[in-house]
Amino acid sequence: MTQLKNDTFLRALLKQPVEYTPIWMMRQAGRYLPEYRATRARAGSFMGLCTSPDYATEVTLQPLERFPLDAAILFSDILTVPDAMGLGLSFAEGEGPRFARPLRDEAAIKALQVAPLDKLQYVFDAVSSIRKALDGRVPLIGFSGSPFTLACYMIEGAGSADFRHVKAMLYGRPELLHHILRITADSVTAYLNAQIDAGAQAVQIFDTWGGALSHAAYQEFSLAYMQQIISGLKREADGRRVPVIVFTKGGGQWLEQIAAIGADCVGLDWTTDIGQARARVGDKVALQGNFDPNALFGSPAAIEQEAGRILAAYGHGSGHVFNLGHGISQFADPEHAKALVAAVHRLSRPYHAV
Repeated sequence: MTQLKNDTFLRALLKQPVEYTPIWMMRQAGRYLPEYRATRARAGSFMGLCTSPDYATEVTLQPLERFPLDAAILFSDILTVPDAMGLGLSFAEGEGPRFARPLRDEAAIKALQVAPLDKLQYVFDAVSSIRKALDGRVPLIGFSGSPFTLACYMIEGAGSADFRHVKAMLYGRPELLHHILRITADSVTAYLNAQIDAGAQAVQIFDTWGGALSHAAYQEFSLAYMQQIISGLKREADGRRVPVIVFTKGGGQWLEQIAAIGADCVGLDWTTDIGQARARVGDKVALQGNFDPNALFGSPAAIEQEAGRILAAYGHGSGHVFNLGHGISQFADPEHAKALVAAVHRLSRPYHAV
């Protein structure tokens, strides 16, 4: 494989010395970029974009052509795994994802099988294609949704404001939810390992809806399954460690528990102070985050000020990967994203001076 020209992101995840704080942005390839919208129009649909390795490669590289980001992330969707399980995924324009066959009855749940990897080959082909196209410019991140987050869509059949069906199962028939989560955790483990085999140099588990759970339910129905996945992941490829990032949106109250499950880095949303988070987890893990995505609607000067505040809160030393506290808004101005990247690179250097 081609030698990495910029491995700052990987070194920061492992708390190794770096010259500056690396930055990438969740959803950095997406609707805020006009070139992405043009490519999606050519693809004909969102799934047309996701299932074409050529299109996925094209849109993955688009933000790197605009901004000196320190990592690329595979362009895909977290719902590829339940789609491969046969639940009938579709994306209606303006409505978001829907499953034709949500898991609502016991027979359907008991019939659920681990996602066959051959139905996800287009994802692995995209990883290989992107890795080749990057030519060592920056590392490539692979990803998956967490079992609980995927189960939310699999049971609700779409996005949800209250997760009524999921929580009815959690409290009424927990053994059925555990069955779904076990099958999904096995699927995610195999899926991420196949991404690593195809060339992913770090992986992130997106636990988007874990923060909707009670304290006890989070430990049992989300955290335990992410720990199971991490314990089954390949942690070396190309002669170096493959770091794992775990990101629970709304999970700031569980930082210590998340830091104990074996990941290299814990992602933070914007509601948690990163300096306090660092004090709580100590040297156990690196931290990723946690700029409020909506702060990109401020002026470039305000964006720089907020980036500086977060860098100062984290303080000196490695172990910080700068990111947004969630995905970039489709309405964000690309020039403001550019200002953020420049500010982080410039303002962070004094915190890494020897």
